[in-house]
Amino acid sequence: MPVASTPAAASTGTERASAGSVQSVERAFQLLEALADAGGVATLSELSTTSGLPMPTIHRLVRTLAQQGYVRQDTARRYTLGPRLIRLGETAGRLLGSWARPYLAELMEATGETANLAVLEGGEVVYVGQVQSRRSMRMFTEVGRRVQPHCTGVGKALLAQLPSDEARAVLGTQPLPAHTEFTVTDVDELFAQLAVARENGYVVDDQEQEIGVRCIAVAVPGAPTPTALSVSGPEARIRALEERSGASGLVLVMRQIAERLGAVLAP
Repeated sequence: MPVASTPAAASTGTERASAGSVQSVERAFQLLEALADAGGVATLSELSTTSGLPMPTIHRLVRTLAQQGYVRQDTARRYTLGPRLIRLGETAGRLLGSWARPYLAELMEATGETANLAVLEGGEVVYVGQVQSRRSMRMFTEVGRRVQPHCTGVGKALLAQLPSDEARAVLGTQPLPAHTEFTVTDVDELFAQLAVARENGYVVDDQEQEIGVRCIAVAVPGAPTPTALSVSGPEARIRALEERSGASGLVLVMRQIAERLGAVLAP
């Protein structure tokens, strides 16, 4: 005699495989990403709204994630990303730099200048990879260094990938500090630059972070998180490079390398 399937059985079957994947695992990561999109802090009702998951499911998943240290509850009964994610993020960041190294080396050889890779994390730009120029006078940025996005080429290339409201949230409400006399500190002027960057496909840092340094940056399309690569060097040399190849020629090379890197990084 056939046995009718129960809702519980149907649910179990669904969770075992959804197009070859485990639905409960997918939903757990969906919640973690929803928390990250909310700035790392959210209530259960906010998570339900943003993720579209039913509240009982969120309760069950959050409880499991909290037990494992990937989520924690604060004193206001909101949920935050947990400290156990730090080790995973740091390791993933190191691996990202390793995967990108051949592409950064190719960019350095093509331009003769230092090639950098950066991501956006917690409202800051984090350098995750670099291949230095072979020249005696070259730019060096320590991998892992954090800088503000408004005054760097990679930072502006990262901001340009975000919707305007998200980019404004990253910048915060405090005045933008000037690092040099060329730093853009007016938010409206900065957003005008970002609009041009989206249209042209690249962005320039002209001595905005450090006097004498020029940087050309492009987005890495297809990466799982906003990612950008750049070439940087002494201002006169970067300008000479642009004049030799033409700005569009240099950007074309950079974008081709970025697209191949993005295909490797794509989930």
